[in-house]
Formats: sequence, C-alpha cells, structure tokens
Amino acid sequence: MPSVRPSPLTARSVLASALLGMDPPELPVAQLVRLTGLFGISENRARVALSRMVAAGEVTTEGSGRYRLAGHLAARQSRQSASRSGATAPYEGWWWLAVVTTSGSTAEVRGARRRALAYARLAELREGVWLRPGNVAVELPDSLDADVEVMTARPGDPRTLAGRLWDLGAWSDQAGQLLRGLGALAPDGPEALAPGFELSATVLRHLQADPLLPVELLPEDWLGTRLRTTYDDWDARYRATLDAWSRAG
Repeated sequence: MPSVRPSPLTARSVLASALLGMDPPELPVAQLVRLTGLFGISENRARVALSRMVAAGEVTTEGSGRYRLAGHLAARQSRQSASRSGATAPYEGWWWLAVVTTSGSTAEVRGARRRALAYARLAELREGVWLRPGNVAVELPDSLDADVEVMTARPGDPRTLAGRLWDLGAWSDQAGQLLRGLGALAPDGPEALAPGFELSATVLRHLQADPLLPVELLPEDWLGTRLRTTYDDWDARYRATLDAWSRAG
C-alpha cells in the first residue's frame, strides 16, 4: 500500500507520534527510546531529540524519567482526539462564517492565521472568507480577535457549497486505501509494530483532515464512520501487542 505510507520517520516524529497516541500523552524514557529503535534510531539520537523537544517546549519532564506532551503538540493531540471520536452536534442548517477584516499582515502572521482557521475545520471560499457548517464549535485563539470577525450564515445550496470547499471524494478514496491497509496488517505480533506504528500515524493524520460535516452534506458512500470503527478495533489490538512488547523489554 505505497500510496498511503508516510516518509521515513525521524527520531522526533517517532517520539511525537508515540506520545500523541497515548492518553494521557506521557511515557517513560526507556519505552520511548526502545520505540525509536524499531526504526533504526540509536538511543543517543533519541535522547538528543528529546532534549531538543524539551527546549522547544514540545514536551516536558519533571526529572522522573517520564516525558509528556506540551505546547503545540498537546494542542495537536486535543484536535486529534476530537477527530478520532468524530463527535458532532445536530445540524440546524446554519454555518459559521469567519471573515478576515485586516490587511497588510506579514507572511508569518497570515500563515499562522490560516493554520488557526484550518485547525478550526473552516475552509476558505475565497481569500479571507472561511466557512463550515455549524455542527461543530469553532474556537479560535484570542490572538485573532482583532483580525477575524465570526458570524453565522445560511447558504442557499449547502450541499453544493460543501463540495466546493472540501474534496470529499479524495478523502474517501484515501480512507478506502487505509481500510484496506488495516485489513491487511494484523497487529498481533512484534513484527507488526514498526509498520503498524506508521500506519496508525497515517490514519490519525487522515482523520484530522475529515471536515466532520453533517451527514446531510456527505456523499452516500462516505467512509468516515467505518474508518473510525475499524481503526478503534485495530488500535486496541495494536496497543495490546505494544504493551506486551514493552513489558518484555
């Protein structure tokens, strides 16, 4: 399944993915180092990467030999958890409309603003105009209060608008590939740990790209629920294998 395999994992990406997959997002250093070893990463490289993540505010440690997600990675795990659950509120026909009201921002500010709007699962209709159905809460950082005006609207043809804002066919096609990948990789032995780790990270990234639209606006063959259910079952088996392997080490 080469089309859904990610690029080779670095020490930082293995460490981040491992912590992102935990609840709470915390692991002992010995287990983190052993995990990176699955990908040919030495203990020294893993420990250097951890030190750099601490310096960058991405993880914290209290000197007890355990590391916990912090900063933007902790925020990412919160988004990941919401994406994985797929929980939404009832759809009543109205949409969120966020309009950028400032101009002349630097490229760095514009990039940060776009990321914040995208993280809120809004999509850009045209420059500075972002929308999504009102079935999920839109929470923007306080730093955007002076730059973005948020209001509600009722599109004349919401189904067509959703199709313009999101490539739902491409998302579902990728979900189908991931479902086949999950079916092909039984996560019940140590030989599945490394490929399963990569596959799990890919599934979680894909779920974060799900716009969580109301069922009324989705194609009939939408695979969101099926992917979540299949992954939950697969991940429970994978975590059991990973726990047994960790204890054996």
